Amino acid sequence: MTLAPKDTSSNDTAPETEGETAMVEPSAADDRAPAAGEQRRPSVVTRERRQGLLNPSGETPYLVVEDLTVKFPTADGVVSAVNGLSYSVPLGRTLAIVGESGSGKSVSSMAVMGLHDRKRTKITGSIRLGGDEIVGLPESELMKVRGDAVAMVFQDPQSSLHPLYTVGNQIVEAYQVHHKVSKDVAKKRALEMLDLVGIPNPQRRFAQYPHEFSGGMRQRAMIAMGLVNDPKLVIADEPTTALDVTVQAQILDLLNNLQKEFGSAIVLITHDLGVVAEMADDVLVMYAGRCVEYGTAEDVLARPRMPYTWGLLESIPTVSAANERLRPIKGLPPSLLNLPTGCSFNPRCPYKDRVKGERCTTELPELLPVDGAGAHMSRCHLHDKASIYEAEVEPRLG
Repeated sequence: MTLAPKDTSSNDTAPETEGETAMVEPSAADDRAPAAGEQRRPSVVTRERRQGLLNPSGETPYLVVEDLTVKFPTADGVVSAVNGLSYSVPLGRTLAIVGESGSGKSVSSMAVMGLHDRKRTKITGSIRLGGDEIVGLPESELMKVRGDAVAMVFQDPQSSLHPLYTVGNQIVEAYQVHHKVSKDVAKKRALEMLDLVGIPNPQRRFAQYPHEFSGGMRQRAMIAMGLVNDPKLVIADEPTTALDVTVQAQILDLLNNLQKEFGSAIVLITHDLGVVAEMADDVLVMYAGRCVEYGTAEDVLARPRMPYTWGLLESIPTVSAANERLRPIKGLPPSLLNLPTGCSFNPRCPYKDRVKGERCTTELPELLPVDGAGAHMSRCHLHDKASIYEAEVEPRLG
């Protein structure tokens, strides 16, 4: 199955009818150049390399995440949910973060929002919004950032919206938190947003409760609440989950059109590569808390260079292949309490025997440029990734 990269042409949106933050510690990045014969540790990336490689578009980024690590101490041990994650997102672009459940997608984005419990979470690294460091901000300062500079649209609007308050009043409250205006002014703004996201008859819908909305309309209301303060960054956590295909397309078109109107940066969390092809400018593939491939959507979808990405693409069913069995990725994701040594994907990787020695099981591969230069990067020991993909994987994609 071939996935075409994002179409940047405009789309009309079809209306539907129906705690505390985590304690953080600054990370000590080692920017020294490696000595002759010395291999740089995977978690160490110089500032020059970050600026040159971790921004596929080359545009000035609004969100910059560097060496982000998120760990949860538990009675059974430390859960390493995110390890050394770095990426950036400029205004007007969409970054899709892709991976199986438990890969660290939502955990990393909740760290950007400052939503982790500081008493139960250990975070290191750097998160900058518009040049301002988020890591280490007190709760009072983070409350000014949430909903204003950055907003999050969660995957389940039914549980995100308060059942005892009308949808309109919840949007009004979100606006008044960041603007000292009267309730009448806030209501006018809420009605504008309900109309903007395609909810019919906003005046009547304003006074209704979440249970009176359909699933698609609740998601539209969540998007209205997220964008009511014109945030420069929107994090959409699987916004089309549990919606039927027609409504999914409407929500994706809505996000695209609102991005063009507001000029926001979008971080889209999903496991649906069809959504990625439709929405994303850049793609970051995560596995077991680490980035394993990163680049433009065209590079990652059309020229993937990591066996895990190959597996994700091959696991998509195709309507053209008659009587052909699905090709799922064998095995299960590793426990984040006890990650495998070497490459975390090695227990499931069908290509590890093509790497000389025991590197896949003993040595963690670095995230390096695919062709020695450029912004497309992958984390894999294979030396002939391009030829393997073209000869063996691409023909199976159809």
